[in-house]
Amino acid sequence: MKNHKQNTHFVHIGNQILNWYTQNARELPFRKTKNPYHIWICEIIFQQTRIVQGMQHYENFVARFPNVETLAAADSDEVLLYWKGLGYYSRALNIHKAAHQIMGDFNGLFPEKYEDIMSLKGIGKYTAAAISSICFGKQIPAIDGNFYRVLSRIFADDFDVSSSQAYAYFEALAMQIIPENAAGDFNQAIMDLGSEICKPRNPFCSECPVHKECNAFQTGKIADFPVKTKKVKVENLALQYYFVGFKNQFLIQQRGDDFIWKKLFEFPTEIPDSFLDFILDEKVIKHKLTHKNLSITISKIELNSNNAFKNFAQSNGFSIINKKIAHLKPFPKPLENYLKNL
Repeated sequence: MKNHKQNTHFVHIGNQILNWYTQNARELPFRKTKNPYHIWICEIIFQQTRIVQGMQHYENFVARFPNVETLAAADSDEVLLYWKGLGYYSRALNIHKAAHQIMGDFNGLFPEKYEDIMSLKGIGKYTAAAISSICFGKQIPAIDGNFYRVLSRIFADDFDVSSSQAYAYFEALAMQIIPENAAGDFNQAIMDLGSEICKPRNPFCSECPVHKECNAFQTGKIADFPVKTKKVKVENLALQYYFVGFKNQFLIQQRGDDFIWKKLFEFPTEIPDSFLDFILDEKVIKHKLTHKNLSITISKIELNSNNAFKNFAQSNGFSIINKKIAHLKPFPKPLENYLKNL
């Protein structure tokens, strides 16, 4: 289906979805507010994790950083600490930088214009559209995977969602069915419909409010949509760490911001040959990131000389900590789990 003209049938589909949402919307804390700061934080968090898993993270984050001013005034390490367990730590750093932008460029007030929201660090079209529609009533669809899946199935549309033109294509299509002055609720309706009913696998089509209008369902081709031809290449990556300890202390360093796990803490990645004789055991941990399969080897070293331990730390810029202090530092999930099991 390549040409989508606005007509009463399209409007009818949009109204059916909106009516379904009015009766079936999930009870979520962030739906009780139009505060753009809260909507921004929840959108970033729930882009990367399921709502059930991310809810406590969201509540903890906004409790500690209730507004832009508080977030901007915080240290980046503390922001990362409250992001711990969510992954995608670069997003936490971007949120922190964007808070500084709001304080500096917009006098501490969250911008209302779509273009200004787009100018904030780490905010793309989807997040800007969600904030604009939910908080400021703008008639803008927030196109994400749910939109791609729901619309491509309703219209049995074979437009490739992996195409660079997919966002613009489905944005134009969505504009044909969004009820007037209801983009905020409609965007959330598609989110709920896509996550609860029109799932990627084993959708509950009989419960869908538009299954009678859904071309893919009526022709028995739900599994064929959405169409996605490009496959992202997955990289295999091997990492080596050395847990260098002396009594109840061990060494850590903070990562840079040029690779995975930006600004998180880690163990040393290199040791002198003289330390090899003190390796007690090695553990290999498998971990998956987006587009990366990690194989992480952690060699546990227990030194018998406090001088050697301190000299190695001082000459290489490592921090000396213990497990109690480690709980106050943000580590990548595999290293955090390693520490818990010591």
